[in-house]
Amino acid sequence: MHTTPLTLLILNGKGAGNEDLRAAVNTLREEGFNLAVRVTWEKGDGDRYVQEAVALQAETVIAGGGDGTINEIATALAAVPDASRPVLGILPLGTANDFATSVGIPAEMEPALRLAVVGKATAIDLARVNGDRYFINMATGGFGTRITTETPEKLKSALGGVSYFIHGLMRVDALKPDSCEISGPGFSWQGDALVIGIGNGRQAGGGQRLCPDALINDGQLNLSIVTAQELLPTLFHSLTRDDENPNIVSAQLDSLTIRSPHEMTFNLDGEPLSGSEFTIDVLSGAISCRLPPQCALLA
Repeated sequence: MHTTPLTLLILNGKGAGNEDLRAAVNTLREEGFNLAVRVTWEKGDGDRYVQEAVALQAETVIAGGGDGTINEIATALAAVPDASRPVLGILPLGTANDFATSVGIPAEMEPALRLAVVGKATAIDLARVNGDRYFINMATGGFGTRITTETPEKLKSALGGVSYFIHGLMRVDALKPDSCEISGPGFSWQGDALVIGIGNGRQAGGGQRLCPDALINDGQLNLSIVTAQELLPTLFHSLTRDDENPNIVSAQLDSLTIRSPHEMTFNLDGEPLSGSEFTIDVLSGAISCRLPPQCALLA
């Protein structure tokens, strides 16, 4: 009979064969932790397993996968009433693991799993797009989004996050800015954008720090617009350096609207969303997440 609260690990099917993870699960179970595992196979499984976790009164739900898996589980948790909502744990098993890396989740399986089970629960924000889509880390638009969407799976598997940068170099011929208007409380900008980053977290695309000052519990979004004044110098500077660049427009807002005369695609934690108008706002303290004690993204 288990005396510890239930933790449900929802594991992306791509990571089901990870031997280090299997050993970590067995170690924690031997220590007395009540840890159950579910493996996703198709779209909708994550939401279904979160509902199962709620029915079983699980204290924690762990998202085992990349940014897309974390997004799916966080979105499902946000829909659960406060009184019965489990805490989110994170186990980095994706290609880039941008959110997990930026908040300081260990890369090794046992320490990451242990943190996800017993770490301190902290309230964090989610961003909502057009009323029904969410991101926990970042929404990106422009050339960077096309690169992350088009990067071949084999290249990502072989090289991890750096694959996005390499594929970007291969597709420099496709550099084309997006003409759009971005507005929010006390902010207005109109022009041609090469890359747009809207950050709850700080990095995307395999480690590119588009919003280096973002915090995940301040009720704000950090906006970075890489303008198309000088395409190549601006792009490479934005991908490799954190210092100020005159071709990058930055702002901090609790909501914003993006309008374009043509269809644009934004990447929400790895999930594409296309349209000509996007309204984005912050859900402050929407969920709780188990994070390292010295997490750099907490206010």
